[in-house]
Amino acid sequence: MRSGRPAARAVVVAAALLGGLLGVAGPAAAATTYQAEDATISQGTAAHNHSGYTGSGFVDYVNTTGSYVQFAVSANGAGTHGLTFRYANGTTVARPVDVVVNGTVVTTLVFSGTGSWDTWQTLSVNASLKSGANTVRAIATSANGGPNLDSLVVGDPADTARPSTPGQPSCSSVGSTSLTLNWGASTDDVGVAAYDIYDDGNKIAEAGNVTTARLTGLTPNTEYRLSVFARDAAGNVSPPSAQAICTTMRSADTKAPTAPSNLAYSGLTAGSVTLKWTASTDDTGVTEYRVRSGTTDYATVTGAPPGTSATVTGLACGSPYSLHVVARDAAGNESAASNTVTFTTPSCGSSDGGVPSAITQISSGWTIPWGMAWLPDGKTALVTERDDKVVSGQFRVYKVSLSGARTLVGTVPNGVTTGTDAGEGGLMGVAVDPNWSTNHHVYFMHSASEGNRIVRMTFDGTSLSGYTVLVQGIRKSLYHNGGRLAFGPDGYLYATTGDGQQSDLAQDRDSLNGKVLRMTTAGKPAPGNPFGTLVYSYGHRNPQGIAWDSQGRLWEAEFGNNTYDELNLIKPGLDYGWPTCEGACGVSGMTNPKATWPVNTASPSAIAIVRNVVYMAALRGERLWRVPIGSGESVGAATAYYVGAYGRLRTVVAVPGADQLWLSTTNCDNNGDAAPGSDRIFRVTIT
Repeated sequence: MRSGRPAARAVVVAAALLGGLLGVAGPAAAATTYQAEDATISQGTAAHNHSGYTGSGFVDYVNTTGSYVQFAVSANGAGTHGLTFRYANGTTVARPVDVVVNGTVVTTLVFSGTGSWDTWQTLSVNASLKSGANTVRAIATSANGGPNLDSLVVGDPADTARPSTPGQPSCSSVGSTSLTLNWGASTDDVGVAAYDIYDDGNKIAEAGNVTTARLTGLTPNTEYRLSVFARDAAGNVSPPSAQAICTTMRSADTKAPTAPSNLAYSGLTAGSVTLKWTASTDDTGVTEYRVRSGTTDYATVTGAPPGTSATVTGLACGSPYSLHVVARDAAGNESAASNTVTFTTPSCGSSDGGVPSAITQISSGWTIPWGMAWLPDGKTALVTERDDKVVSGQFRVYKVSLSGARTLVGTVPNGVTTGTDAGEGGLMGVAVDPNWSTNHHVYFMHSASEGNRIVRMTFDGTSLSGYTVLVQGIRKSLYHNGGRLAFGPDGYLYATTGDGQQSDLAQDRDSLNGKVLRMTTAGKPAPGNPFGTLVYSYGHRNPQGIAWDSQGRLWEAEFGNNTYDELNLIKPGLDYGWPTCEGACGVSGMTNPKATWPVNTASPSAIAIVRNVVYMAALRGERLWRVPIGSGESVGAATAYYVGAYGRLRTVVAVPGADQLWLSTTNCDNNGDAAPGSDRIFRVTIT
């Protein structure tokens, strides 16, 4: 998302359907239903004490590892078939089950809670069956046993093929608030059902099976970077198209509102102030006021008409401020600034956990420094560069001393970007093995030809060598790649993954996308993981920040879409809501964030914790957020530092053994557009 850019709204007017491009599946084979109560049951009973089942009952597993139901099924011919299990789980405890076909484990299905024992859902998997008789065993792999199992349906395989990449989009009939987007059709083995349209990483519209759409409700004189994804009826999503970069026309209304006047402040506290002003006038009407310091927005007031007061929160204690107000109309015309008010917030007093008191540049000449991890000596860090915008020598890794001196130690092989100019993949997170002193292992997350990978290399203190893939199968995309790596206090490696711009993957626990993962140093599921897989938590959109507090609790920050960014307290097995929820939503079974921000003031990447305070680096918000945490699960009032002073802030890490942070910019990325070599690393002192 571009810094300072207004959030786009779009309404799609679809053009004529291209029905001839829609693929048609062949005639479906008859599906066969096998009732669980008629199957072979080990450590379970046939029961009928709940409603909604089919047949004469269902199987109630004994809560023990190894309990199973085995079906005898027949296939008319050898090949891939779809296996669909109907089940109920009236608890919030997920129940993993191995699906074993003819003695071979095909996959592990995780049967999550369905809300009640009378509510039935299905889970499906494709498996190869031989012609004639087969056995399908569903065996519980945890002490919680399996779900209540109603039936198994054997039929045609589920559609898992992705549509092809849409053709290069282009813009036509560009107006001040609308444009027509055109693209080449995708193909699919069954048929394309719809297209999703993104502006950078934010979905702004969708269309049916068409190759043109009229986007309306856009902002005049604004650049849009548009890409298209195809999806089929089964929810499979194509790779992204290339981008069309289009700028809307200036509005015919070129008259700016008059400047607001008589700006005054009151109610000054250590973290907030109330502002009031006299309204502007405009020939078509004022639509919003923006409270600013320099060119950085602190608050926005909207309405019809918008109000003439605002309480600005998130101010840093003991800090000077100069604020003014501007008015804007629907055409984007902006008034001259009001008079400026100047004040200093009250001193911090005995602020719990300390506050940033000094910031010093320690290193310059960087191009998108993304990941940072300390070696055990606490005096040297490894820092990755995501993509330095050249065609060779990319994906570099440096060691950096406490003073900021840096030395190139190597590159990570097999890396790719996810877009020539705009993509946000590449070389991302880095982590150092807790036993580095003996094994010299370090870990990276990067984009590769088939997707995003987690890999292990050897760093002997001077150079990188070796390359072992630990985890593959994480979908990559232009945006929403996640990418943070860190070792927890339990000694296991944690990774954040984005939804890959396919939002339903965040809710699919068989997918590695939209998750926090937890693994051994061999890339295997860590003991105690809630589903017996790599997945630790799910329902995430694009998480890029993880850190642990003094109690060993895991905190996580992630990007929202157009409304709210989030700070979450992560617990194993919980669903954090995306795409159903963006911010708090109160949906049963989904976990609300502990703090949220409008996306224009945050867009968070890394977080770090010093003295029970979360520090969150904000990209679009161009500020460092300070969020105090306590022994409970609530958080204190968030305050912002360095607002607009250094541009896009990407990574923040705690300095070992000191009340200090390292803080990096990524102004060279596609949203900052600074020249290569313009990024910096700062040291922040907490007192």
